[in-house]
Amino acid sequence: MAQIVIDSIRKEFGEFTAVRDSSFTIEDGEFFMLLGPSGCGKTTTLRMIAGLELPTSGRIYLDGEEISQKPPSQRDIAFVFQMFALYPHMNVRKNLSYPLISQGTPRAQIKAKINEVADILGIQDILNRPVGGLSGGDRQRVALGRAIVRDPKAFMMDEPLGALDAEFREHMAEELRALHDRMNATTVYVTHDQLEAMQMGDKIVVMNNAVVEQFGTPQEIYDKPATMFVADFIGSPSMNFLRFDGIVAEGATTVELNGASLGVPRQLEGASGNLAFGVRPEHVTLTDSGLYRAEVLASEYLGTTQIITLATANGELKARIDSARTVRIGETVGLTFDARKITLFDENSGAALRSALNNEVLAHG
Repeated sequence: MAQIVIDSIRKEFGEFTAVRDSSFTIEDGEFFMLLGPSGCGKTTTLRMIAGLELPTSGRIYLDGEEISQKPPSQRDIAFVFQMFALYPHMNVRKNLSYPLISQGTPRAQIKAKINEVADILGIQDILNRPVGGLSGGDRQRVALGRAIVRDPKAFMMDEPLGALDAEFREHMAEELRALHDRMNATTVYVTHDQLEAMQMGDKIVVMNNAVVEQFGTPQEIYDKPATMFVADFIGSPSMNFLRFDGIVAEGATTVELNGASLGVPRQLEGASGNLAFGVRPEHVTLTDSGLYRAEVLASEYLGTTQIITLATANGELKARIDSARTVRIGETVGLTFDARKITLFDENSGAALRSALNNEVLAHG
């Protein structure tokens, strides 16, 4: 397997720019997620790595070799599509063996490889069955097997679980991640599902409108979103934004919202104007006191927790709290926030203000 380096790649279709100057590195053996909404450029990026599209500018390296303008046949990359791309007139065994036959692999080696892959995927009992009569999950295993059988340097997967129902999709996601770990494969996986990306990925690139908004581990992206888009796209419910017009000085540890002084991480840069106080629902606490007040609008019971919707002077907010906590629609409650988990944003640019996150517990109203 191999490291993949993306260096300032750009893809234009006439006057439309699908990918704009993206750069990141996929380490050898990583399960790497390309995440974002439809039309953001993630599939185009994947297709450029695989050689199905050529970049307008920029460079792509596989295992230290530049492959930017090489055809797919010279890249040693396997592609798994959402719609399986199997040969319906062939049985499972022939589908698996086809790539090896095309490469001129000896018959004995083909037989041994098919048996090895069938053992890995648990499809020994369906090798002689036609693919047309298989379930969605079995067809997906066969599609994966046809990619694995080649022993490529890297796997490209374009929403391979998108056609499955929700329950089976979660099961297959677990299987796919376990398969990746057994093979120690370099895998690049496209999805629009942030839960899938957080569950499966070692690293995530979040894309929006043709640009990379953030690149990092799932925890880094969740805890320290670089932009308001990332903060809103990642998480269920997503991050709350309490909007205010004010000034945040460099070195500040509090901000003023509606007469309450709220703690924030120590800031490494300041800003003024249209700002947003970002807090995730699980970092909001309801209190009987507290200077920052809110009205309860709704409650959604989720078993061990409940999601409370609240109206504040700075906008609506959701809090994830224990289901045993009793709240009444229309009552006014106090709110406190975990200061270490706050992110401040400049609304004009959408960018997070840089802060020094530490273990110091800062006072808040």
